[in-house]
Amino acid sequence: MASILAKVERDRMMRELALAYPHYGFERHVGYGTPEHRAALQTHGPCEIHRRSFRPVLEILHGSLFENG
Repeated sequence: MASILAKVERDRMMRELALAYPHYGFERHVGYGTPEHRAALQTHGPCEIHRRSFRPVLEILHGSLFENG
């Protein structure tokens, strides 16, 4: 039950964030690393809510550190 409640709350939070950051499509991919999310990161760069440990964010912030691995 707790995992269901957590997912519902996370999805609600992502819909709210979508209002503040409409060009990322958070209401559709709810933060998962979908092709749409990755494309938005490439186009707009990460915003302050993006997790800095998310590999696509790291690659944008620090260049292609992970090209061969």
